[in-house]
Amino acid sequence: MSYFVDLFSPATYEAFGKSDRTVTGFRPGQRAAAAKVKTGDKLLCYMTRLSRWVGVLDVIDGPFDDSTPLFQVDEDPFTLRFHVRPSIWLPVNIAVPIRDERVWKRLSFTRDLTDGSVAWTGHVRGSLTRIADADGALIEDILREQTVSGLPYPVDEEEYRRLLGNTVRRGDRDVTVIVPEKADVSEETDLQPDAPSVRESIQVQALLAEIGDRMGMQIWIPKADRAGVLVAWRSDHSPLLDRLPLYYDDTTLRTIEQIDVLWLQGRSIRRAFEVEHTTSVYSGILRMADLLALQPNMDIKLHIVAPAARREKVRQELMRPVFSLLDRGPLSDSCTYIPYDGVRQLAEAQHLAHMSDSVVDDYCEPADV
Repeated sequence: MSYFVDLFSPATYEAFGKSDRTVTGFRPGQRAAAAKVKTGDKLLCYMTRLSRWVGVLDVIDGPFDDSTPLFQVDEDPFTLRFHVRPSIWLPVNIAVPIRDERVWKRLSFTRDLTDGSVAWTGHVRGSLTRIADADGALIEDILREQTVSGLPYPVDEEEYRRLLGNTVRRGDRDVTVIVPEKADVSEETDLQPDAPSVRESIQVQALLAEIGDRMGMQIWIPKADRAGVLVAWRSDHSPLLDRLPLYYDDTTLRTIEQIDVLWLQGRSIRRAFEVEHTTSVYSGILRMADLLALQPNMDIKLHIVAPAARREKVRQELMRPVFSLLDRGPLSDSCTYIPYDGVRQLAEAQHLAHMSDSVVDDYCEPADV
């Protein structure tokens, strides 16, 4: 018997809780991970954004494919499924935060971390991540104790409703949107060029260029950023593209040329990255939306790269109504979030030259999860 993570957003947690909780679903792209899950294994349910352990599901059988919507929606992306038995399912106000001392000081991947560290997030970044047996048993025991003790962990109802988002009818599907709260007046939208967060963003931009170069990609960096990126990117590397080998109208090309990092193969853009260092995390997302508005049939992977502390802000912005109701579909369908630490971890991989760029998807977090 093994333990695996089953991620829920506040919205999918609420929807699953209202169902009979006998079927849980995952995205088809997780098929390889799902194949490792066997009958008798346990799924540890974790709610993102509130960072709480909410339940345990016993696997009965699967995986199997079924596109029938599990909940009251017209389209369900979680079509790779398991039949499960809900061993434990906790209300949100008694679900156990991962930073609760009973958990944080005893899990192998958190107990030695300093306050503020985000190194632990890799274990709950994606569904079907394997959890060590001792850690899984600890979480299960704590959740089982919680069903008896009911120790309260109050949730701000207004904040929780905001995290749930709102559903808007768009054509033949329901789209979840979020209207972010007005930014605090103390937030800066433009930082000074020598601010620490700007310097860090240039380092991350350089790492993305290095990763792509090691994979055999051609690299584009906006001309205004090149001097700073090349200082940070000190290893031997192929020359940067001096011009984009693309045939688009001038408006589209000017938009593409401003994207922080592009990976290309021949005349095809493989992936586009916007590295956000401002508190608004808005400019890069807007540029991605502009690109898709100009070229609605463009099929490339888009990524917003930002510090872990800005994760929720990125999600809120990606799911704004203006981005969720694009004619071609929600921006969140095409654009994912990658934390800075994810880029650093990928850069440490030893065999990037032999990897497909699809490995990047292992470090991505969809906005609607």
